[in-house]
Amino acid sequence: MEFPNRFALLFFFSSLLLLWGQGTAHTVAFYFRNKCPFTVWPGTAPNAGQPVIADGGFSLPSGQTQRVVAPSSWTGRFWGRTGCNFGPNQQRPACETGDCGGKLACKGLIGTPPATLVEIALQDDKSKPSFYDISLVDGFNLPISVNSKQPISPKCAIGGCAKNLNEICPDELKVLNGNREIVACRSACLAFGLDSFCCRNEYGSPENCKPSLYSRMFKDACPSYYSFAFDSPPPLASCSAKEFVVTFCPAGWGGGDAAAI
Repeated sequence: MEFPNRFALLFFFSSLLLLWGQGTAHTVAFYFRNKCPFTVWPGTAPNAGQPVIADGGFSLPSGQTQRVVAPSSWTGRFWGRTGCNFGPNQQRPACETGDCGGKLACKGLIGTPPATLVEIALQDDKSKPSFYDISLVDGFNLPISVNSKQPISPKCAIGGCAKNLNEICPDELKVLNGNREIVACRSACLAFGLDSFCCRNEYGSPENCKPSLYSRMFKDACPSYYSFAFDSPPPLASCSAKEFVVTFCPAGWGGGDAAAI
């Protein structure tokens, strides 16, 4: 039997390592942390033309952290699902909030609102910042914060909420589960579908679409989030980090200052 030249083998494995290094160099890591006193099922959905990451969803028990890697030019959204049952006797929908077709792995499907939404636009050129925001345009289910992992920078920070919107949600916006417990708070746009609340048609400009009583309530509870489509100044973070922490219930479940993660 004739063995390959050992120098050819060395060259082959060196080439594999080089290719592997190139493939992993252009990525960004997200650390999903659950500080809620219950399991959260994070969902991920890519924008058109982008790959699905982490199968689109996974389970994250209370107190646990999971690392997810995305391409450095990835754009898409994250959210947290609550009250899920993916067992053999699961119902449809499987989750009380944020459900994506009753599946653990959303595989690119977008979660059913209302759900607090993290919107991400990464930049492959690290001399330019990535952009992200947290939106309540379709409603609220969980407080979320986002920050750079190390070093933590104020430019990278989107804090949590000063109040639990589910506790102060008006009756007309409440979403209840089968036990009549409040699990989410719809936006006025989602609840009523009016152009004036949804900033569309004749209200589709910052000049014509103004904050409502409902969006002001959302803004008071979560000042770092988008409360309606034309929120101003835009609560948008710009950051050149390669690692981010996305925290569910950053100050626990309830009120209080949730800025720190």
